[in-house]
Amino acid sequence: MRAIAIVLWGVLWLTVWLQEKKPGEEKAGVEKTAGNSSKLVNPVKTSPESIAQGKKAYGFDCAMCHGKEGAGDGDLAESMHLKLKDYRDASALKDLTDGEMYTVIMSGKGQMTGEEGRMKPEQVWNVVNYVRSLAKK
Repeated sequence: MRAIAIVLWGVLWLTVWLQEKKPGEEKAGVEKTAGNSSKLVNPVKTSPESIAQGKKAYGFDCAMCHGKEGAGDGDLAESMHLKLKDYRDASALKDLTDGEMYTVIMSGKGQMTGEEGRMKPEQVWNVVNYVRSLAKK
């Protein structure tokens, strides 16, 4: 009985130890806390390659709600009667930092589910760059 208790205690301790965040484990700009989101700096430079990769990811994961061109007129948004921002309008995102956009994409907001676990951080930053580029057209 004592051996079982020791084994269970060891498993519990190991589980807690593995879940603790260790200094330096997180990449810069990938913190998840909402309070830090406005301070996150986009580590991916805006480039034609980044925008193209962001457009591809957006097409798979975002366009169904936000629309093919970012007008907020996707099929799913329409069927759910959602009123989404038109990303082609520069004023739609003017009050959001890249870090805040990253956090919303990763964590979700309202009825929007987050991409955490499905997209890598660099992919999300590429989507941020792509969405920003929509207003420049």
